[in-house]
Order: sequence, then structure tokens, then C-alpha cells
Amino acid sequence: MRTLIALDEPHATRLADELSRLGWDVMAVPVTAPGIAAARGGVRDAGDQELDLLVVAARHDTLTRELVTVCDREGIRIVPVGEGEAPARIAQAFGLGVPMSPRASGRELVRALRDPLPAAPAPRAGQRVIAVWGPAGSPGRSTIAIELAVELARDRDVALIDADSHAPSIALALGLPDEGPGFAAACRQVNRGALDVAELDRIALRLGRGPQVLTGINRPSRWPELREDRVRAALAVCREWADVTVVDVAAPLDRDEEIVSDLAGDRRNAATIAALQEADLIVAVAAADPVGISRFVRGYAQLRETVGATPIAVVANRLRPGALGIDARGQVRRSLDRFAGIRDVWFVPQDPRSADAALLAARPIADVARRSPIVSAVRRFVSEALAVDTRKAA
Repeated sequence: MRTLIALDEPHATRLADELSRLGWDVMAVPVTAPGIAAARGGVRDAGDQELDLLVVAARHDTLTRELVTVCDREGIRIVPVGEGEAPARIAQAFGLGVPMSPRASGRELVRALRDPLPAAPAPRAGQRVIAVWGPAGSPGRSTIAIELAVELARDRDVALIDADSHAPSIALALGLPDEGPGFAAACRQVNRGALDVAELDRIALRLGRGPQVLTGINRPSRWPELREDRVRAALAVCREWADVTVVDVAAPLDRDEEIVSDLAGDRRNAATIAALQEADLIVAVAAADPVGISRFVRGYAQLRETVGATPIAVVANRLRPGALGIDARGQVRRSLDRFAGIRDVWFVPQDPRSADAALLAARPIADVARRSPIVSAVRRFVSEALAVDTRKAA
């Protein structure tokens, strides 16, 4: 078995020697090599022969999204290695099971490979659901959700859903009638047992050549229509309806009603929590200013507690040097890393002229200002962060 080992010394050399004595074709490399190789588009050994197995340290700088993507494409099995909570969390995020101890022997590795690895959560049937969340303070959740849906709709069937039970805004931002049936009608049809793909086609509004839209409630007082069980069932049907479903949700994640009452009544934030828990990926939006980052850090811990191991991609929106001084990107990265343990951040710059033009025309920014840096940043985010999670089924 052709094996590449990328561990800290002396574990890499020791394990390579033990596996070589067992007749394996093994190569040990510096611990950062897999990330570099993945970034170049492939994981190969010195002889340019295809690998069968990669033994790699479960760290942020080695076990990367690019590396896992390449290994999945090439059919290379990954064995994560590490001890403690952090390596386990990193391995779990990629569905790789429990990391092996760095002190494990070559024979222990062989025995582990003969047994099935701890199972990752089974993927849900159907296509992908992406929930767009952000803390209180208008960080730009709806704007990112709209631009994300428009970008994804270039080569996919995409649905855009407004499930915000506090301040729905997608209909207003896109110039769509907010008296239409929308997502609340889909939830009502769930209650009647009548929601299917044909019904979603009937009640949805098509945004030009872009996504199909299920608008939100037109009055906040209608929030009881978005009950948790209805939202979950409606999103399950959406998986059959579209390749990707983008859901815009509200900021609050509190369960205060459950604290003050043990009655099985409606919950104001149930729609948000249900959508987040049903999603395959969370896009968490932070306003790139001191107040916005502070609010995001406080809300991120509660978000992680709500969604468990579901992957979260963080977007710092409306980046501008004026609010953060010199090296605005570095300031945001260091703050999120220090206070929330977030290493990967994508940035969307502020472009008020394009954003205002889009609001005036009630259309997506991508339609009225194609060269806007906002559009470019969202496109880069889709190609880099969402390539694995939103690719079309072959």
C-alpha cells in the first residue's frame, strides 16, 4: 500500500520504518507538505504514483479543506493523528472519525485499517441546504444570502428562502410582492400533507434567470406559521426541489420560552433553530467593525452549541479600513482566532455605491453592478469555501 506520512518527528520516521518492515511502500514528508501538495492540485508521492493512504496530523495547518477535497477526488483514505480535544474536533468536522494516537505502532495502524473507521454522520438524502446566519445588528445576512443564491444559480437549480421570523427583508430587497404565498404557505401545506415539488414550483417566484424565491412573512406577527416541525419538513421537500437551498434566518438563537414555560407551544426562534440544524453548511456573517466582531464572537459560541458539528464558514462583511485602521483584514483574523478559535475567514468589502444602486433598483448587486468587489468576493467565496458542499451530484 502506497502511504504518505505527514507527522511531527520522531513519530513520522518511526511509523514509516515500522510500515516499511511490514512491506508497505512508505514515504515520510515534513508535516506541512500535504497542505502545499493539495494547494498545487494533487497529493502524490516522490515517484508520481497515486497514493492509497495519507496519515496526517489533525491540525488546522495540515488537515485542510483543500487536502480533504483532493483526497476525496483521488480516492485516498485519510487517517488523522492527534491527541486531545482540538484534533478530535478538526477530524470530526471533516467526517474522519477519531484520530489515532501519534504513539501508535505500525501494526496498530494496520489493524485500524482492517476495521471500519468510526462512522461519520450519514449525509441527508437529496441536495444541499445552506443557512445564512449572523448576530443582531444587521451584519448583512440577507445581502449575502441573495448574492450567494444568485452566484450559485449560474450553474445550479437554486432556491432562496426567507425564514426570518423577526425581520424578513428578501421580498423588499428584490422588489417581489410580500403578499405572495412564500415560505409560510409552504409550511401550511406541510401541515395539510400537501407539500411536494409541484406545489413549490407553484408558490415560488422566479428571480429572472436566477434562483426561485420563497418570500418571508409580510408581518412579524405571523411568526407562529413558521413552526419548527413545519420548517424541517418544508426543507426536506426543498432538497428534492433544488440542487442548493439558501435559507436566510434571523439572528436570535435564544430558547427563553422553554425556560419560562414547559408547555408545548410555538417558539419565536424555532424557525431559525430548525433551519440551522437542518442545514449542511452554515454561512455565518459578521460585520467587519469593532462592534460587529464583538457581537459575532458572543453569538458564535451559541451558534456552535446549536448546530453541533455542522461546518460553519465565516464571512466578514463590509470590510473597510476606516473602522479598523491599518491592516483591517489582519485585525479581524486575529480577533476571531483569539476569541473564537476561527482560523478561516472570507472577506466581502464595502461597496456602498453598488449596494445603494441595487437597493434603488430592487435587484441583486450582481445584476446592477457586475464588477462590484462584493460580487467578486462572493464568487471567490463560492469557488473556495463551497466547492465541496454545493457541487452538483454526478
